[in-house]
Amino acid sequence: MVYIDSEGKFNDNTFLIDALLFRLPHQLSLYIIENNGTRMLIDTGSALGASKIFRKLKEFGLLPIHKLLITHSHWDHTQGYERLKKKMGEFETMASEKAIDNLKNPKKMNDIFDYEVGPIENVTPLKEGDIIDLNGLELEVFDFFGHTQDHIAILDKKNKNIFTGDAIINMYDHETFSPTFMPPDFNESELLKTFQKLRNLKEDLCSISLDHFGVWKDEGFDFVLNEMEDLHFKTKNAIIEWHNENSDIGYITSKYHETFTPNSTIHTEENMLGLELVISWLVNGLKVSGFIK
Repeated sequence: MVYIDSEGKFNDNTFLIDALLFRLPHQLSLYIIENNGTRMLIDTGSALGASKIFRKLKEFGLLPIHKLLITHSHWDHTQGYERLKKKMGEFETMASEKAIDNLKNPKKMNDIFDYEVGPIENVTPLKEGDIIDLNGLELEVFDFFGHTQDHIAILDKKNKNIFTGDAIINMYDHETFSPTFMPPDFNESELLKTFQKLRNLKEDLCSISLDHFGVWKDEGFDFVLNEMEDLHFKTKNAIIEWHNENSDIGYITSKYHETFTPNSTIHTEENMLGLELVISWLVNGLKVSGFIK
């Protein structure tokens, strides 16, 4: 199974850097697409990681950044905006037309996740079918709703790669994954449509770039495509069952680890705090979408 998790250039136009979310490796990928001297950064990471992100962009010769694409309005994809802007200077910011209000008025997201994100204004709205032209490299926009109702994906037909943010699944490595039913507006019917959209694009693709974490290529891409729906339902049904048995987050986390990620070197039995945070958000996502009463 081909899995690219090392920083640097992985196809003719694209770089991966580790945003070191929570100051830990392999928690959040950022991607930079470059063509004929024009560069676009996908997402910002956290405010805490902004200095390290800027330093890595400099080390890889990826400055200046001309465009920033925000895949969706969750805090870990937007919080670094102000600090990066101060370091990098002006750039065009783009996001789904449905994300504009969330970015301008982040209080709802701040209250849900208990992370402080400032307003982001002057955002170029994007809709499905729009083309981002990077000096001759065309990138197509797709609505990939479900995880949020303002999420977009970007298709790079030239390199047969798609950037899906958090829309499909989080596959941190071969032994660690989590589903996508996060608050405040998870919608399962939209997620199933997104799964089908990705399947419909299969002939145009050989890799998928996930924000959490890395690039899954060839057999790795096929694995994500074949397993994404099954893993969604298995984890969703299991978490609902465990919550009905015992609503304690520690209990649900322990059951999730034992059942789905027992060999994870990221979420280990000795250090479950990160997984507990994820599970608490997943439970909340199932509550606000009506699956847990």
